[in-house]
Amino acid sequence: MRLTICILKSTQHGTKWTGARGYAGDGGRRECGLQRICRKPRIDRNFNAAANDFFMHRIAVLGSTGSIGTNCLEVIGAFPERLNLAGVAARSSWRLLGQQTERFAPRWAVLSDASLRESVPRSAFSSKTELLFGPEGVERLASDPEVDVIVSGIVGAAGLAGTWAALEAGKRVCIANKETLVVAGPLMMDLARRRGAQVIPVDSEHSAVFQALQSGRRHEVRRIVLTASGGPFRKLSPAELERVTPEQALAHPTWNMGRKITIDSATMMNKALEVIEAKWLFGLDVDQIDVVVHPQSVVHSFVEFVDGSVIGQLSPPDMKLPIQYALTWPDRVTGVSPRLDWTNRFQLDFEPPDLERFPALGLGFEVARRGGTCGAVLNAANEAAVERFLNNDIRFCDIARACRAVLEAHDFDPSPSLADLIAHDRKARQEIAKWKS
Repeated sequence: MRLTICILKSTQHGTKWTGARGYAGDGGRRECGLQRICRKPRIDRNFNAAANDFFMHRIAVLGSTGSIGTNCLEVIGAFPERLNLAGVAARSSWRLLGQQTERFAPRWAVLSDASLRESVPRSAFSSKTELLFGPEGVERLASDPEVDVIVSGIVGAAGLAGTWAALEAGKRVCIANKETLVVAGPLMMDLARRRGAQVIPVDSEHSAVFQALQSGRRHEVRRIVLTASGGPFRKLSPAELERVTPEQALAHPTWNMGRKITIDSATMMNKALEVIEAKWLFGLDVDQIDVVVHPQSVVHSFVEFVDGSVIGQLSPPDMKLPIQYALTWPDRVTGVSPRLDWTNRFQLDFEPPDLERFPALGLGFEVARRGGTCGAVLNAANEAAVERFLNNDIRFCDIARACRAVLEAHDFDPSPSLADLIAHDRKARQEIAKWKS
């Protein structure tokens, strides 16, 4: 069903709305995961957090040179009186990392690529910053007692170790790396509960759900609906999709993101991973998660309650708002994000996703239902397949085909350890490297 909302120009009598109906779906009343794990400050029965006394948050940004990381530093720079950058980490982009230390003078900077230890000039970094190398440097930064908040923005499964170390240390983790929960969601959420850590979503869709959940009690949630832009190809025919080039797939119509996540948006694998993430993050049954295509990317997601009320979060497509909310939660403060202009006429469209045109989304629901090692395998297979596509080694539609083939062939384990998940990740990448259409 298509749902269109037209917002007309404001008059002296207020803004006029026309529209519309939602579509039905099944949903249960399972306890929400965030109700259980966000304990500092405590969330009450209405999802509303008691306000903290003001204090300076000391923040480390893992993946500070990527899209999320650079947006995060913009937010931190706008609040010098309450946000302090204690550390930054990147894989190999040492020049930009050095520039960030010159601006913010954090205590630590980490390059996780240890092979750069002898070649990176120390003079490129602030004299006030200690330079660390290797994965152990990331883990040290993430667990240091002088850091209060970790922003987990390292793309892909590579962000797993730093996030684990931060949760083990009982910190607030602002999680922008959805792959961490896709790969090891049950283990991560269990660790957060045991260590009294907080997991606050940064993804715009999950941030929207997190905000909307505060409008009701946990047993009142019928379902959540994640919105998807549909990417640049939602109207292409199957034959046209077969001919999509990397350059075309990297041209997203509404978001400015990194290369890997932009390709994921084009295939809708990004939404598939978000379905899996939402299951573990919010403690939902898969039947309580839906996806709707919303090309304008203004409604970032919404929550439907059992009485039929639907609460959504709207804002322009800009990552600074969900980043700021995660860093300052439970407070809301005036920030640097753009605002919606309610004096102008604009339109919001919603339509169901086409699972035949974008089979990757169906894989997400399948993996969310099955659990176990499936998340690790799908995530690794997708990362490797996207890389092959960007290298013009496979076609656009081969990404989902290759992922399904590797997923169906893998040795499924319903209750894997972290070591098991890492092994399955490695094996899936090897299988994608050998896969032929």
